[in-house]
Amino acid sequence: ISTHTTNNIPVNALPQRPQFINNNNTTQPFVVQQDNQNDQIQPQGQQYQQIRTTSSYRRRERRRQQQQNRHNRINNNNNNNNNRFAVLAEEQQQFIDNEEENINYDNQINKTNKKNKKNKTKIRSYLNLNCILNYFKNKNPPKDPKEFKEFKEFTDLLQDNRTCDGMKNFLINSAPVYDEQIRAEYELQVWQNYLKLGEDYKYWAKEVVQRTKKRDDNVNRRFINKKTDQLSSTIRQTRTTISGLQIELGDYWARITSRKKYVKNVQTTTDSNTTTSTSTDAPHISYNINQFEKFISNYIVDYTNHVKTMCDRRILLAKAQMEEYKALEEFEKISTAPHKIIHLVLKPKMKIWSIKNKNYHMAQKRLQSNLLPKFITKNDLSFKIDESILKQNDIQTIYNDMHQIKNEFYRRSMELYSRVASTEFDMIKNEIETIIEENRPDTLSITPNDDNVDLNDAQQLTQDDNKEDKSYAAFEHYHQLRVKRLNLEAEQSSNTTSRYRPDPFIIGPNIINEVPQMKLTEEEYQLLNLGPRFIFNDPKTAARRRITELATLRRKIETRFHEKKVSPGRPVQQFITELDTLLQNLHNSPASITTNCRQINQITSQNTSITIPNDLIISSQSQTNTRMVKKKKNYHRLIKRLKYKFRLTNTILRKTDKSKVFHLGKLQNYEKGSEEYMNKTNAYTCLGTEDPLPNLLQRTNLYLLNLRLAKWITQKQYEQLCVKVDEVELAHLYYLPKAHKPGTPLRPIISGLKHPTIKISKFLDDLLRPLFDKMASNTTVMSGFELVKKLQQWSQVNMKKETILCTVDVADLYTMSPQVEGVLTLKKMLDFLHIKQIKELKVEAIIRLARFVMQNNYFKYNGQYYHQIRGGAMGSPLTLTIANCYMFFYERDIVRQISNSGGLYLRYIDDLFIIINWPVRHFMKQIDRWNKFDKNIKLSANINSYADFLDVHIENRDGQLFTTVYYKPSYEPYYLPFNSVHPMHMKKNIAFAMLLRAIRYCSTFDAYVKEKNTLRITLLLNKYPGKFIDQQFEKVFLKFQINEPLTRTNYNALREKVINTPYSDKTPVDHTRTMFIHFTYCTSMKAFPKKFHALWNKYFGESPINEITPVLGTRNVDNLQRRLVHTRRY
Repeated sequence: ISTHTTNNIPVNALPQRPQFINNNNTTQPFVVQQDNQNDQIQPQGQQYQQIRTTSSYRRRERRRQQQQNRHNRINNNNNNNNNRFAVLAEEQQQFIDNEEENINYDNQINKTNKKNKKNKTKIRSYLNLNCILNYFKNKNPPKDPKEFKEFKEFTDLLQDNRTCDGMKNFLINSAPVYDEQIRAEYELQVWQNYLKLGEDYKYWAKEVVQRTKKRDDNVNRRFINKKTDQLSSTIRQTRTTISGLQIELGDYWARITSRKKYVKNVQTTTDSNTTTSTSTDAPHISYNINQFEKFISNYIVDYTNHVKTMCDRRILLAKAQMEEYKALEEFEKISTAPHKIIHLVLKPKMKIWSIKNKNYHMAQKRLQSNLLPKFITKNDLSFKIDESILKQNDIQTIYNDMHQIKNEFYRRSMELYSRVASTEFDMIKNEIETIIEENRPDTLSITPNDDNVDLNDAQQLTQDDNKEDKSYAAFEHYHQLRVKRLNLEAEQSSNTTSRYRPDPFIIGPNIINEVPQMKLTEEEYQLLNLGPRFIFNDPKTAARRRITELATLRRKIETRFHEKKVSPGRPVQQFITELDTLLQNLHNSPASITTNCRQINQITSQNTSITIPNDLIISSQSQTNTRMVKKKKNYHRLIKRLKYKFRLTNTILRKTDKSKVFHLGKLQNYEKGSEEYMNKTNAYTCLGTEDPLPNLLQRTNLYLLNLRLAKWITQKQYEQLCVKVDEVELAHLYYLPKAHKPGTPLRPIISGLKHPTIKISKFLDDLLRPLFDKMASNTTVMSGFELVKKLQQWSQVNMKKETILCTVDVADLYTMSPQVEGVLTLKKMLDFLHIKQIKELKVEAIIRLARFVMQNNYFKYNGQYYHQIRGGAMGSPLTLTIANCYMFFYERDIVRQISNSGGLYLRYIDDLFIIINWPVRHFMKQIDRWNKFDKNIKLSANINSYADFLDVHIENRDGQLFTTVYYKPSYEPYYLPFNSVHPMHMKKNIAFAMLLRAIRYCSTFDAYVKEKNTLRITLLLNKYPGKFIDQQFEKVFLKFQINEPLTRTNYNALREKVINTPYSDKTPVDHTRTMFIHFTYCTSMKAFPKKFHALWNKYFGESPINEITPVLGTRNVDNLQRRLVHTRRY
């Protein structure tokens, strides 16, 4: 350290730590000073006593020292003699002694603040080399031929053995610099906008005021200018660093191309016998640094898109604060005393609302992002199990139970936390809106004929009213801007949760796994949790179906032309050809890829030069939406892997009977449950391994022919019901697990979509079902909404405190009802309705056909053939109608008895509901008496002051009817996932219909709020965005013309309005002027309808079929239910 430097230190400076020069003397802890310097060096304690400095001076000195260190590091990095790429081209490193001393000097300085830097440094995983390489490896190439060529050249350089080392080194060293530059530019634009607001609008952003602690213009202006200078300096330094790296990469590329020293080094470091020709050939790809800069900067922009969003939100928040401040100033100028009082009253409430708003947004974001609070996750259920005592299967079962209990606790805790946050938010919001609405000024009209009012007084009152109106308008405008600002702050605070990693624990709908040895990976578990209805994007399937769909469309168009007696001509062919090209591009089919490759080859052969603009950084004010390219999941591979695991572990995958989630069960349990069910019902007889299908097919056609010859059916009906050999196959039996009941019983389903008797069954069901619905309309319900309406009508007169509710279940109705008696109930129904013939079909013919269907139910199960000798097949359409008719005539005496006692009796297939003013003991005696009516019908009743019927929970609360939505104990919060590839209108209908159900079912405002919050939580768990949910909820109120928020005071009236609103009749479709067209849907077809209608108008707008309206429909690819569940296997 020179004397001159030491003498320049101010007298009031802090004692500086001595800087040690690296002189290879490791035993000397300090440098021996000269005599004139030793006089200045004093003990440290004496310096603190004699020299005093201010905090501002020490702060300036620290900043100066940090800037000096940063400047030294940048100079060392930009030194051309220290080329980090030269190591890859030639094994020569020459360092000057002065450079070594400077590096060691900087290292000694950097050690002083090592801990502080370690705490401040943020590890950004996307700057890792592997992450960068995977990004370019998995990124879809651009469709534009020129951009595709540039991208291909860049990726080839990363994979070429001759250039990959240099390129990787350039990437790993330049990516952090580009990242710092882009972040600095985003930050610079924020502070530039702050300065513009201060200079143009005389308003300093809240962030600036919090930093400077003042609202002085000069102080804030100097602070922002200093901030922008620092950011500009950072940008200049990063650009200088990038230029140095580009020069070094250019030198490396020149050395590689010349192959002088590179070949010599390769020959000296490798064995002469194993030298390959690839290391000596010059790279054939051209070098363009602008392309490299473009791709690297685009990569950084994609991964820093959240920084851009945050900067944009800070600018919007500053503008919102300015607008609110200006509106407050305007309001204070013209405000009247009442409105000032309202403003003072609402001020503390708005602070509370701001806190609750942030809590509400945070809870919704946590649900959507699967981020659990610490007060929930700290409660963990885990304990040690002695594996030497228990078996492995038992241990796995215990762990599965642990997981299920933990998941249930986490989910319910999160639902409660979110519901409380939502309730608090809604209550304070409604309170504020009520105060504002109650203080809205009423217009005061003064008539000139009023003798008691003087004209001057009237004018004065009119002026006061105008002041009140202006004051209220200013207050309302200020309040709206304040709410806007608070919402922005809440969104900004809730978006910080996206930086954290989501919990691996899923709190949404979960599968039910009863197979201990089935071990699923995280990806497999997440896939099954998406549920049976989930569809992933599969453009390959859509491309395969394209040819068939276009052929069908062409046939429909030609048919319409032939109806007009006009030849289709060339426009049809041109329309189909252009539509085929459009679909190829949307599906990314091989034909379109081949076309793109041809264009690329043509451009490559022409050696066209591509110029890239130097300005590569996207402005924070740009409207382009950049998205990070994420690695796509290979769903086909996951499904293939799951199928293999199911076969390996003898696992049966089924959709549960009620909760509609996946259930994993053991094959042995299904076989055992099937055997128990068949033994209990005695409805099936085993035929062995002899296939009854050929004989059944022959007997079916012969039976229909005999009916035709006897003129029981017409020729048209015979042709409609006759079956062909290549169109039929035998039915098969499978079971659905009833996970909502203890022991997981099984529900048998006989699937016979191509059974020989299925045509007859559908034909008869279409004839008889409307007749039964008309006959039993007073005693049956088809939905929970019908149940609520009938209960409301009955409770207005008959509801008392002692009223009891009862639900009755009929055991195994489909299989326990006898076949002959079931068919005869059809004749009873027709006699009851005085019907002797339906559409040229006599009653005798209907009975004969129904008896043939019921007595010829054959199916296959587990390699054996069975014949059902009792009841009907649950999968057959006619079985439901026969079961309903059988129950209708069985329950007639019960209905008469309940009606005479002033009660209400309702039924849905095999579930009965009774509400009546009977004692419980008397009711139980009646149940025992009803069980003796028919030996095939066994009733089991549940009597209480509350009941759960269909999806409605019903209670008698001190003589008042209470209803709400009912969820079964095994309920899983599962709806169609938002990320499923379904058309958007299906997802919109779910949120719309569920809220409409909540309003119709919930009899009190509190129950409605609770159900609305539960519904919102469920949709969030299924990845529905919060804004999307709010939009669909708002559509419910718009449809029923509800222009005010639901409150305790108006809820009952508005609910009655919703309930009593009649259904809108569907407009009948004119099939002569409408053409339905279906194409397989995938994510790239969102804009397809507009393009299709444009093509249609282009070719057929002035054709003979211009009056025909094409209606586009969608076909879906197979969902997980179809891909994973195979009911024919067992």
